[in-house]
Amino acid sequence: MDILYSEIKSCLENSLKSSFPQLRDIALEIELMFCREFSYGDLYSNILFKLTPHLKKPVEEIEKIFLPKLKMEIDNNRNLKKWIKQIDFKLPGFVNFFLSEEYLGRRLWDCLKEKERFGSSDIGKGSSVLLEFVSANPTGPLGIAHGRQAAIGDALANILNFLGYRVEREYYINDEGVQMENLAKSLWIRYRQNFGENRELPENGYRGEYLLEIARKLPLIKEKFSDWNRETHLFFSQFGCQEILKMIKEDLASFGVSFDHWIAQSFLIDSGKVNEVTEFLKGKGFIYEKEGALWLKSTLFGDDKDRVVVKADGEFTYIASDIAYHKDKYERGFDLLINLWGPDHHGYIPRLLAAVEALGYDVKKLKILIVQLATLYRDGKLVPMSTRAGTFITLEEVVKEIGKDVARFFFLSRRRDSHLDFDITLAKKESADNPVYYLQYAYARINSLKNYARDKGIDGEQLIDKISDLRLLISQLGEEEFKLIRLLQQFPHIIQETAHNLEPNILIVYLQTLAKYFHHYYSHYRVIDTDLEKSYARIAVALAIGIVLRNGLKLLGISLPEKM
Repeated sequence: MDILYSEIKSCLENSLKSSFPQLRDIALEIELMFCREFSYGDLYSNILFKLTPHLKKPVEEIEKIFLPKLKMEIDNNRNLKKWIKQIDFKLPGFVNFFLSEEYLGRRLWDCLKEKERFGSSDIGKGSSVLLEFVSANPTGPLGIAHGRQAAIGDALANILNFLGYRVEREYYINDEGVQMENLAKSLWIRYRQNFGENRELPENGYRGEYLLEIARKLPLIKEKFSDWNRETHLFFSQFGCQEILKMIKEDLASFGVSFDHWIAQSFLIDSGKVNEVTEFLKGKGFIYEKEGALWLKSTLFGDDKDRVVVKADGEFTYIASDIAYHKDKYERGFDLLINLWGPDHHGYIPRLLAAVEALGYDVKKLKILIVQLATLYRDGKLVPMSTRAGTFITLEEVVKEIGKDVARFFFLSRRRDSHLDFDITLAKKESADNPVYYLQYAYARINSLKNYARDKGIDGEQLIDKISDLRLLISQLGEEEFKLIRLLQQFPHIIQETAHNLEPNILIVYLQTLAKYFHHYYSHYRVIDTDLEKSYARIAVALAIGIVLRNGLKLLGISLPEKM
């Protein structure tokens, strides 16, 4: 964190101890947050509100004791005395801090100097993170729900890397089980239909056009695979999986998403890893036999019931493969494991955490995040989607229609735990109604300003060298420019908050607010005018806003046009 924030927190803590010695044994978390309205200040703490239950005094009485001590602490701190202009108290117990023009000027200066590194840090200290996301069954093309997971997962990986973590992206291929059997049977029937045979797809079969295309890739040998048997099942399962994985990888590449590792469920089974973990848990006494099946004692670790890991017919269940998969993850030595799952896996979380604990691993190292589904609308009408029925809009189709950048923005436009209503008609609009267009237009305006300034003899690339006196720069800025600086200086902390909450939408909301303020400023003030010093100062602010927009959208995987 910036030294300002750590030193304010230190002053708050010291002031509490000196004002109320009885609180020394009580653990109180001191929070420092951004004010939503600049009229309230730049930062605030709700610490006095949190104190009232412990001190059993009216908050106004607490404030009269505490605030003089806090002001004294800040006056005794050489940095904060320069950086904090004013401290206010607001009911029901908030301490508000107004930052000085000197501090804000320095943050503007930092932004212009650091450029593409502004907002980055080493708080991750090289910690290793394995981020698993998308992991869609290879039974069909990716849909918009998968696209939403891809956008969120990729953005999180970028942001964590930006903060000094070492992130590896992983895709888990669920190429075993009933769904793959249904795929194989459906593909085989499509293949036999190429010979004019009258065969019906199974009730749970896949009916999409993509299977017809895959079936046409096979050489037409009528005698080959004429009957449904184990050999036919294995061939069509493997061939279908390989072809669909090619489609998935191509779609992800077009969406700007790549993975470091692709781990197949079949590999875990064929390599003996699933059998090994079953024997391991059996040796620890966490597996028992009942009705011919093997059960994990997951209730010992908080699950609502025990789970079958090996069925009576000797087949492994899905949880058995997942236990082996997560044992493999832990053995690879990552400091943090993050899984992005769809809402249909919500009830699956307790059993997996129970299994991880049974294996003897630290469950705190595993974070499982649910990404809610997305519903597609066109002209206000719901677009029905079903992979099996073949009535769905693929991610590839969405990207072709509206572009990668717009698609990614809309997928990130809501919190991951909120359902997303995706209006493809709105996404195609080039107007202020379209939030991604609104952001891109702000950046294009800044780029246009930079070119105009260059024509007037003000080179934005040489700005730092030209502005030799920070105090002179600050003196040329007015209230509206400082509003923009107050916003842009929040960027490094917004990035850290986004990473802490693993929620890219926090960054999206911030960038939209920044663009809104800039558009308002641009519409009401002339950036380049006859006053050269003022022009230098104002173009400096505009270029800094451009840096923040570019850095933020790059982390989200969204590119920015130079002109619009």
